[in-house]
Amino acid sequence: MHRAGWVALAGLGCDVDDPDELFARAERALACARAFGDVDLEAKALADGGLARVQAGRIAEGMAMLDEANALWCGPAANRGAATMGVCSFFTACYYAADFERAGWWVDDLRRVGILGQGSLGPTFITGHCESVQATALIELGRWSEADALLTRSLHTFETATGAAAWHPAIALADLRTREGRLAEAETLLLGKDAHLQALLPTARLHLARGDAGLAAATARRGLRLVGADRLRGTDLLSIVVEAEVAAGDLLAAADACREMADRGLGLGEPALAARATRANALVLAAGGQPADAISLVENTVDALEARLAVQRLMLTLDLITLHERAGNRAAADVEARRARSMLTGLDITLPPTARSLLDRYAELTGAPPPEAARLYRDGDTWLAASAGVVVRLRTTKGVRYLAELLGAPGCEKHALDLVDRVEGVAEGLDRRRLGSAGEVADVAARSAYRSRVEALRTAIGDALAAGEDDRAATLEDECAALTTELLTAFGLGGRGRLVASAAERARLNVTRAVRTTIERIGEALPEAGRVLDQRIRTGLYCAFEPDPGDAVRWSVHS
Repeated sequence: MHRAGWVALAGLGCDVDDPDELFARAERALACARAFGDVDLEAKALADGGLARVQAGRIAEGMAMLDEANALWCGPAANRGAATMGVCSFFTACYYAADFERAGWWVDDLRRVGILGQGSLGPTFITGHCESVQATALIELGRWSEADALLTRSLHTFETATGAAAWHPAIALADLRTREGRLAEAETLLLGKDAHLQALLPTARLHLARGDAGLAAATARRGLRLVGADRLRGTDLLSIVVEAEVAAGDLLAAADACREMADRGLGLGEPALAARATRANALVLAAGGQPADAISLVENTVDALEARLAVQRLMLTLDLITLHERAGNRAAADVEARRARSMLTGLDITLPPTARSLLDRYAELTGAPPPEAARLYRDGDTWLAASAGVVVRLRTTKGVRYLAELLGAPGCEKHALDLVDRVEGVAEGLDRRRLGSAGEVADVAARSAYRSRVEALRTAIGDALAAGEDDRAATLEDECAALTTELLTAFGLGGRGRLVASAAERARLNVTRAVRTTIERIGEALPEAGRVLDQRIRTGLYCAFEPDPGDAVRWSVHS
């Protein structure tokens, strides 16, 4: 009977998708633990039972149980293996409930007793989980540089200690990259993890950001089947379904998902989830021809949001700009743009190109000095760079012309070979990307087909397992694993198609060197304007000009 309690809790609580199943296991184990006086089993059962309650929306009760479990691990409980797995349940609950403050309370004590820290795989895994929760908190607080540094370090530490690919840090970093608009990097981090529940929400967000509404909805719905009665994760996943269905034009499906969100969120009292529900309902109202109702709903929510949800307040404010714009009320949109800029001054975040472009269409922040204008333009056989009344003449080098190409298309990535072709010209019919190489392992269309097929296979595997067709599920899993391997080998640094030889590498080096030399030359005469170029021009295999609304200098190009 005593051993049966441990059997009920075999494995990680956060790997049990359905909270009802986790709850039943934890209750059986807790009864055994108290009957036999096993404090280690009791702590693990409390942790898993607490997680199950949090997922089911009984947040206060669940967190109290998790606090009790932590107190036992910092006191009489001695089984470090069970503690390692149980603390994973604690941090998972903090993540889902956005209770990052509670996670911070326990970190020092858990480190003191050796449950968190470097060493064996268990502590390394849990430390990565803990740091991912901390980074998620930093992301929601608008401290993205800190989150980036923490996740990058955690990912490196995990892979160095274990020799295996990082898990939680990679998933959290992928979510950050999606928010920043760095979609190819996000996909690279998520490859091979899409079968697991932790990665489903970031994967669905990535598909949505890429504009693939159908794949986003399919991924989110697969997650909904897995989480069962989990009210917190279910609400997050349904918000993706709503946005995807609105993008696809299916307002009935979007409205149904909104109603399900309301049912799952009823009585939870979680501001972050309420904000997501507001955004979902506003999307449906606006798409259904009720922009005034959508605007009123979002305005009321923004005003009521807590200061700690600064990023959500900003994103809802950006939604208000779009809603006013669609309603033809530019003056109101301008007011919200000013408010958004004010919010940005207190945040360390990187807006994706679409959000930056939206803000750039409206007036600058009241009372703030307007950005200095800087221009790069052709004057006969030479180029001029001008700002703040100072003009510098530049020779017509390849670097100047590459820079002009990037400045002329803010927010758009350009392959180094495409820049070379634009500046140097290319013989008709010649594909420079294949010079000296075997070409891309998989092109864009092929990778898109792979993604769709993998998602269809994941759904089919779940259906087969539910029907008890284990052999069919295994066959489908083999096919899915093979496709995932193909995708992994088709991606190189930064998530781009991997070119297996030197033409692209030569272009990368030459374009980077030429552009940086030109920026340095401009910076000698125009220090502030040159500094902005140095910060906002991204070079590499894929290059881009990524301006920020808060830049002191705004660059334009005239050829």
